[in-house]
Amino acid sequence: MGPLDPKVIDLITAVICFSVVFFTFARFLLPRLTKVLEARQDAIEGKFERSEAVYAQARQIHAEYQAELSAARHEAARIRQTAAEEGSLLIQEVRATGQRQRDELVASATAQLEADRIVAEAALREDVFKLATDLAERILGEPIADERRAREITDAFFAELDAEAPTKA
Repeated sequence: MGPLDPKVIDLITAVICFSVVFFTFARFLLPRLTKVLEARQDAIEGKFERSEAVYAQARQIHAEYQAELSAARHEAARIRQTAAEEGSLLIQEVRATGQRQRDELVASATAQLEADRIVAEAALREDVFKLATDLAERILGEPIADERRAREITDAFFAELDAEAPTKA
């Protein structure tokens, strides 16, 4: 008994099983498989035709896009040029405004410095007067009774210094 000399019962069982499987395939699966293959073939052919139409439409849209893109580039260049011109005008205006504000600030600061100098000079003259009076009282050993006279002397001294200041400068 080997594969070349099978038993009859095994052979009949194998033929029946093969027939059942073949009949099932031929009766149910093969028609469905054929339908699926035909549908796939139709779909492929239809898709190919549709893809050709879509490709032609895509080429047309691409040409329109290129034309619009070219127009947009020209418009963008014009807008950039206009913006550059407006920007330079704005810069000039801002510089002029800044220059005016700077000049006003410098004038204001100069006036404030002059006022502060006058106040500081008055305060220093008063301090010098007090120090001179204190020094004179120490030298004399007694308080100075005539403050009006002492103030006149110090004012005359400061007037003399003010008169000499322009000649030294």
